[in-house]
Amino acid sequence: MGRGWILAVFAFTFLLVAVRSDDVTVLTPDNFENEVGKDRGALVEFYAPWCGHCKKLAPEYEKLGASFKKIKSVLIAKVDCDEHKTICSKYGVSGFPTLKWFPKGSLEPKDYNGGRTAEDLTNFVNTEGGINVKVTVPTSEVVVLTSENFDSVVLDESKDVLVEFYAPWCGHCKNLAPTYEKVATAFKSEKDVVIANVDADKYKDLGEKYGVSGFPTLKFFPKTNKAGEDYDGGRDLDAFVAFINEKAHTNRDGQGRLTSLAGKVVSMDDLAHELSNAGVHEHEAILAKFEVMSERLTGPYASYGKIYLKAAKKITEKGADYAKNEVERLQRILEKSVSAAKADELIVKKNILSSFLAQ
Repeated sequence: MGRGWILAVFAFTFLLVAVRSDDVTVLTPDNFENEVGKDRGALVEFYAPWCGHCKKLAPEYEKLGASFKKIKSVLIAKVDCDEHKTICSKYGVSGFPTLKWFPKGSLEPKDYNGGRTAEDLTNFVNTEGGINVKVTVPTSEVVVLTSENFDSVVLDESKDVLVEFYAPWCGHCKNLAPTYEKVATAFKSEKDVVIANVDADKYKDLGEKYGVSGFPTLKFFPKTNKAGEDYDGGRDLDAFVAFINEKAHTNRDGQGRLTSLAGKVVSMDDLAHELSNAGVHEHEAILAKFEVMSERLTGPYASYGKIYLKAAKKITEKGADYAKNEVERLQRILEKSVSAAKADELIVKKNILSSFLAQ
């Protein structure tokens, strides 16, 4: 059980988080008949990732999923018909999005032909399921900007701020909205990162000030450049996350979890590798290097340096297996239900300890 095994377990944990992160269940050939046609009714959206109407429906369908996530008698689900053509062909799907209701205990669906708002869909599911659920409006992590608060938020030199200038009537803005919300959620634990938007149709003065000529326009205002710079990257979650990580020196994935780079300090990693490959008689001299290097680190790196130093001392006292055993223990805790803040703490420790595993 070396480093490869640990990383594989970590990746698998991330996969589980990714699959379960939304309130809409993702269906595949492997789980379709285990989820649908059983002891609950199911509304299933058959969609294609490139479909404009599907993108427009997405935020409303997510609201629907959030509204019914605690209702055991109803399943809100979706199938990617580009990836799983056999399922969609089986149910006669010829256009996107297609919505079908599967009654409890049946794999024979009825078509949904009603409106596409969360309220319309909720009314339909309530009628079919014999329940009375109200639409849940999820709390947004996107900071709403106005003329009154724009400068205090965006021009704060202690914050890296991404701003979307949008218009309520803009179709591309509506398509971007669910992804942008996920970006904000991914970075909500980063106190120095702000994901914000401003209605530039309502606050035209702000749009004019920053040269906005189309919607959506995205601009990044780093701590070091409050004049702002254009964001010209991709509009998918991964592209946004990679951009923020590079610019703000963060290490988050699309679900908001810290990556395997979080907490890592190159100079300390070099010493960790040196210690893990050194003889016992060399440990004291390497420990002295750790102490000197730890004292030189500043900002968040200072706290990371203390973790490296503590780990080095433990390994010197308890032997080389300490790092491996501790990494495995932390991984077991992470696989349980822990708060986001606790997960951050454990992942940083786990990443640093991983540096001491023999290469």
